[in-house]
Amino acid sequence: MAGRAAPAPGALLCALLCAAAAAAAGGGPGDNPAPGAFGHVYRGAVNISSERVYAFAYRSEPGQVDAVRVYVNSSSENLRYPVLFVVRQQKGVLSWQVPLIFRGLYQKTYNYQEVSRTLCPSEPTPETRPSDQIIFVDVASMAPFNIAYELLVTRLENFQLETNKAFNFTASPSQPQYFLYKFPQDVDSVVINVVSDAAYPCSVVSVQDIVCPVYDLDHNVEFNGVYQSMTKQAAITVQRKDFPGEQFFVVFVIKPEDYACGGSVPSSIHGNVNRTWNLQRTKNLQVTIVPSIKKSVYVQAMFFSFLSFLSFYLGSVVVAFVHYIRVQRKASAGRLSPERGSGMMTSSHPISASTPEGSSYGAIDESSSSGARQLPSPERRAPAGSDTDSSVEEESDFDTMPEIESDKNIIRTKVFLYLSDLSRKDRRIVSKKYKIYFWNIITIAVFYALPVIQLVITYQTVVNVTGNQDICYYNFLCAHPLGVLSAFNNILSNVGHMMLGFLFLLIVLRRDILHRRAMEMKDIYTLDYGIPKHFGLFYAMGIALMMEGVLSACYHVCPNYSNFQFDTSFMYMIAGLCMLKLYQTRHPDINASAYSAYASFAVVISLAVLGVVFGKNDMWFWVIFSMIHVLASLALSTQIYYMGRFKIGECYMGIFRRAVMVLYTDCIQQCSRPMYMDRMVLLIVGNVVNWSFAIFGLVYRPRDFASYILGIFICNLLLYLAFYIIMKLRSSEKLLPIPMFCIVATAVVWAAALYFFFQTLSSWEETPAESREKNRPCILLGFFDDHDIWHFLSAAALFFSFLVLLTLDDDLDTVRRDKIPVF
Repeated sequence: MAGRAAPAPGALLCALLCAAAAAAAGGGPGDNPAPGAFGHVYRGAVNISSERVYAFAYRSEPGQVDAVRVYVNSSSENLRYPVLFVVRQQKGVLSWQVPLIFRGLYQKTYNYQEVSRTLCPSEPTPETRPSDQIIFVDVASMAPFNIAYELLVTRLENFQLETNKAFNFTASPSQPQYFLYKFPQDVDSVVINVVSDAAYPCSVVSVQDIVCPVYDLDHNVEFNGVYQSMTKQAAITVQRKDFPGEQFFVVFVIKPEDYACGGSVPSSIHGNVNRTWNLQRTKNLQVTIVPSIKKSVYVQAMFFSFLSFLSFYLGSVVVAFVHYIRVQRKASAGRLSPERGSGMMTSSHPISASTPEGSSYGAIDESSSSGARQLPSPERRAPAGSDTDSSVEEESDFDTMPEIESDKNIIRTKVFLYLSDLSRKDRRIVSKKYKIYFWNIITIAVFYALPVIQLVITYQTVVNVTGNQDICYYNFLCAHPLGVLSAFNNILSNVGHMMLGFLFLLIVLRRDILHRRAMEMKDIYTLDYGIPKHFGLFYAMGIALMMEGVLSACYHVCPNYSNFQFDTSFMYMIAGLCMLKLYQTRHPDINASAYSAYASFAVVISLAVLGVVFGKNDMWFWVIFSMIHVLASLALSTQIYYMGRFKIGECYMGIFRRAVMVLYTDCIQQCSRPMYMDRMVLLIVGNVVNWSFAIFGLVYRPRDFASYILGIFICNLLLYLAFYIIMKLRSSEKLLPIPMFCIVATAVVWAAALYFFFQTLSSWEETPAESREKNRPCILLGFFDDHDIWHFLSAAALFFSFLVLLTLDDDLDTVRRDKIPVF
């Protein structure tokens, strides 16, 4: 930085002469201050018996902030006798030594012979006339021999940064830089953007209040203000309300080594290696300060978020109203399916590709199916309107009879099954069983969410108090603070999950109420039509969607390595509940209980936590996890293949002996056609997919273990859903307009959502500085980034996915259950 020489005013010159006379009267040699000139290089030597004092005087104009920079150099590398420099100002003292020593990792030291520091600038005075300032620079050493030095003092011309104007400069570990910025009158918030063409050396950007001393060295830059580490890019949002003086310093410090930014550390630092390493520690930087968004943008973003999802409510009301009008018209026309009570309505067409011509679905005809499943008498059946669960026992009398238990084994091992074979339990008992899913997930949500909220509040408090913005992995180029929250936009964008989850609960509640009313109005035997209506899992899915929004918002309060599981825990549960619901649709009597299902989810979440902790480099963890994954796939496949009738304790050789028997009987003895062809195809494909995941994890060991497990869940869910839809179409069942629309909407919205999901804006798998290289500006309303749009679209995609499961089998409402195939 070039400086200009300023002649000492008369008053200052007189003061200097008086000080020199006083020093001559009472001081030793070298105590006399020599008048200094800005921009002039002073060369000299000092030892234990000599000291040099320089006095620099300048005049400060009214309202002007003057900054002075001191450059010193010494060729000596003697660490025992460094040259000491002390700068005295009107309100402070700044000192350092040459060689300047920095300490790094593993007690490494880095020595610098060239040092330059910016002195704390004088505050502008309210006086209308110029004021005189004096700076004394003392040079001393305890060496018994002379040590040469150089001194240069300059006044900075470009000390104050301007809005929307880029400024380029250079810094190094021993030559930090800082500049002043004042808020314009109409700006309440600004964003400090710092870029560099080179990733290394690692640097730190700090924002500090106008207080002396300024902390501008590697060992003290974290003592005050807000700071970030940086490779190629950094961004800090600063609000006027945080600085009463409406101005602040922007400090730039280069670290002596790159470990904090993910770079390498030199193996040894000695002699020429030290000098070579230090010469490479110079970094060119560019800083631009731009105004942040105004308050009106916050209001627009909030209106946009809520109105976007309120449109789903409006659409749901329109659909419900149209459905009501159609029902009323049918009622007035006398077309309320009068033949349903006589059992004469049309049934679905059977599969023709895999059954003999003219036969129904499977090898067992309708009479045998009816014989195997006699309708209970009206005396044994509960009244249609009585759906209270408090008086229902946990197990029905039908299940506890030994002969019926044997009958269940016979029925479920038939080659071809109908829904009537797997919906034999009392409707009230099964309904109560599935309602446990709803009440349990509410309990889980409360106990899980409360400590999570407390923890993220603590994280945010730590960030605000310490100023360390390396704790949280935001997209700093699009992080809009509100109150104590550093990135309000990432939290607001999760409102869709909560609003659409609540809307789904309302839709399910409406269906539940209509179903109850229909049962009260119809004959008792009409309960044997369509898919059994159990809404407990649907209620649980709605709560899970709302909690995903809550926990995702909690995660984005301070996203980092430690709390990523908050964002994924209920994703596992959503995927698992969707698979359970899809299986329960045609297997209502043999689906997993809520306790075993949630226990399984707990195991998965525990594995996710262990994977986050140990999954980075520990091979033993991946070996154990892959074995668990493969064995669990085999065990689950066996249970599904035998329709839940296989118990480990019933086979003395255990589950794997049974799996071997399955392969032998179905693939060797009957290689042309397994006993359960459809199930066998699904399970083979499913095992191939899961074993591929296990091998991939074992070979590549992905660092993002939580997303790896989530990928396993999603792939299995998509595989099962595709199989279900294909089998439904093979059975000549129809897709009504609403489920068809939901399927198309789900596919389109998921495709768009995944596009934005893979636009990585940050990554806690890397260092904070490396993560900031991925930061990008906002793309929607100047407020939301790509990840926020992922939140919006994924909420809509999950909502449509739930509607697919809710409406997929609406075409079967007028079909007898002994005509609905099981697959």
